[in-house]
Amino acid sequence: MNAILSASGLKFKNLIEYPPIEIPAGKATFITGESGSGKSTLLRLFNATASPSAGAILFQGRDLSGMNTVALRREVLLASQNVFLFDGTIRENFEQFYDYRDEKCPGEAEISGYLSLCCADFPPDARCETLSGGEKQRVFLAIHLSLSPKVLMLDEPTSALDEGTANRLFTQLKGHCAEKGITWIVVCHDQKLVEAYADDIIRLTRRAGA
Repeated sequence: MNAILSASGLKFKNLIEYPPIEIPAGKATFITGESGSGKSTLLRLFNATASPSAGAILFQGRDLSGMNTVALRREVLLASQNVFLFDGTIRENFEQFYDYRDEKCPGEAEISGYLSLCCADFPPDARCETLSGGEKQRVFLAIHLSLSPKVLMLDEPTSALDEGTANRLFTQLKGHCAEKGITWIVVCHDQKLVEAYADDIIRLTRRAGA
């Protein structure tokens, strides 16, 4: 297997101990497990917003501990459950994220395309403060997807969605990521969605740290 991310001997604060992990490149890997098994923490470890207390993580064969974290987070993006959008239009939020990276923001049609892809069917001039929490999360995801990372990590992206919308979102994401060669990693509690859309499944259990 061509692993884009791998981990061995990984522990977090000596509270969570992970099994050996390999994430296949260009595929959809879903992470499941009981509460406290370290699912969301694993995503944060993968893009160095959290640091392991033991073990090693490799991204494209390079140890994360020796990598520039800003450069890493441009290629391994995490759309967490904590949504960071400010009051203003959706377009203005797109512009702000691209400004952070000193990159040119997509045009109106492209923004609309990413919004539709993420089941956030709003005009770019819609104001974010009028959206619900779930709607904001999908706009947040659309911004991340538009940045074309090598790895896109999603933490419970369907928690606020009905079954039909969740299936539409994952169907569209899977097609887009396959076309663009994006590896996506999803923490998901819905076993029906996991079985339907995962190319690979990592099931975590609580493992006592040393």
